[in-house]
Amino acid sequence: MVSRWARHPRCVALARAELGKVLVRWRLTEVSDDALLVLSELLTNAVRHAQGSRGREIETRYSREPRGVRIEVHDAAQSWPQPRVPDVDADGGRGLTIVAALAACWGTEVRDGGIGKLVWAVVAAPDGGEA
Repeated sequence: MVSRWARHPRCVALARAELGKVLVRWRLTEVSDDALLVLSELLTNAVRHAQGSRGREIETRYSREPRGVRIEVHDAAQSWPQPRVPDVDADGGRGLTIVAALAACWGTEVRDGGIGKLVWAVVAAPDGGEA
């Protein structure tokens, strides 16, 4: 499933609602909490940091994996996310640490066409989910 979003904070809640419905349809509700948090972190990073050209949208893609769901967030920015160790009192900076803790694996790739990047994560069900 592919969706496009304006680079605005309200897209995070809309994308979470959409993914929640997809997970129900795919019978992957056991990964909902982790998958929705991973999506929130990746999409929030794109909204805050992906300063691509005006009018460029952020794209989300969800695909069923044998053991869970693959979540992708595409943007047109050339900057790559960097995990960091935040100061204990910092308000932010923990997003990729959270993603790494909840996802079976995650990474970054150059987008098709070479403009921008995609950040992806696979959230796996403990038993592989229902068929």
